[in-house]
Amino acid sequence: QVQLVESGGGLVQAGETLRLSCAASGSTLSMYSVAWFRQAPGNQREFVASISPNAGTTRYGDPVKGRFTISRDNAKKTIYLQMSRVNSEDTAVYSCAARLGTYTEVNVAGYGFWGQGTKVTVSS
Repeated sequence: QVQLVESGGGLVQAGETLRLSCAASGSTLSMYSVAWFRQAPGNQREFVASISPNAGTTRYGDPVKGRFTISRDNAKKTIYLQMSRVNSEDTAVYSCAARLGTYTEVNVAGYGFWGQGTKVTVSS
């Protein structure tokens, strides 16, 4: 099993850049595809981005395409989400999730391991 801990959230001004980190422990990260999801107050959890174990495949949700970048460093057991040109609609709790295998799943139900989340607030 893998344990996940997110960090890097906070208050950011619209238009600025923020980087989130997801630190993994307990298992070999290179066996897992990893994703970021977010949940704004009153909304369902939304897919943000996913990355395959060797970083060869990435996928993005439409609202963040061209602005966010997912990456990973398996040696450091960390996954990153670089958030650029943020806006108020990016305000949410961001969680990372992992699943065994190479498929870069976009659905919540496809992931069995979750972190606690880190809150991002974008002020305008």
